Amino acid sequence: MLDLRRLALLAEFARRGSIAATAQALGYSPSAVSQQLAALEREAGAALLDRTARSAELTDAGRRLARHADRILELVETAESDLSAHAGTPTGRVVVTAFPTGAVAFAPALARSLRRHPAMTLQLRQSPPGAGLRQVRAAEADIALVDDWTGHLPGREPDGLHYTPLLTDPLVLAVPRRHRLADPAVPVDLAALRDEPWMAAPRGEPSRAAVERLLAGVGATLPVPWEFEGLGTILSLVAKGIGIAALPLLTLATGDRGVVIRDLPAPALTRHIYAVARPSARARPSTAVTLQALRSAAQDLTSTLEPRRPRPPALP
Repeated sequence: MLDLRRLALLAEFARRGSIAATAQALGYSPSAVSQQLAALEREAGAALLDRTARSAELTDAGRRLARHADRILELVETAESDLSAHAGTPTGRVVVTAFPTGAVAFAPALARSLRRHPAMTLQLRQSPPGAGLRQVRAAEADIALVDDWTGHLPGREPDGLHYTPLLTDPLVLAVPRRHRLADPAVPVDLAALRDEPWMAAPRGEPSRAAVERLLAGVGATLPVPWEFEGLGTILSLVAKGIGIAALPLLTLATGDRGVVIRDLPAPALTRHIYAVARPSARARPSTAVTLQALRSAAQDLTSTLEPRRPRPPALP
């Protein structure tokens, strides 16, 4: 009997092409991945990987089984969804993975909504950039909250996944209350902010890349900033008067913490936030009610956050 989790591991290896990349994608150690694939070889009675001292690649048998694995895993999930759908009542555990600010912003509404379904349990966990989609593809998570700064993710089904648009989240400027830009009548001039004490996420984070794109658009470069993990941490430091920062508006979901938010001059950058799920998983009542809870939460967040953006007074 072939183990389903090991089949999922083989399918991920086929997509990633190496044990190290598979381990990183799924949060395992390389040795654990290697051991599980070796166990699958024993179950299958065939060599699935051609191993060398430095690499491994699928054998012909491995490629054939990987193709079967994708279909088997989808059929298993379809069967589970069908049984669950006919049961009518949302039951079981739903695993949602999210980028950090999304997890913080959506958690309260998810907890309130899903509490009405006592036969359900929720696991909401944070994931680094790119990990959410990998976890959904590998059936390690049911839904991924993902953010996209490029605008290239459509509301359709590329790569076999279903993307549900939730909200748009603009990049805004956060300044301390005593900063001169706390006055909405003072225009925001990014080039003039070159010598301000900037704070930003570390290099490699999507929000850091967005800030650098923003300043490059006006011919400026981001001065060497103080770098902090966590946009909530940066927001709290702005409130203490340590510096200024360009942050997604959703960062304010837990409260403005004593900062003033200003709109950035055009062309403003905006990220798009999606809930992503496998089509077969969306048929399960538990996944369906969770997606509905995310849509409702997105509407509430939009109506709550927009009024916090002060506008300059109208010209006479």
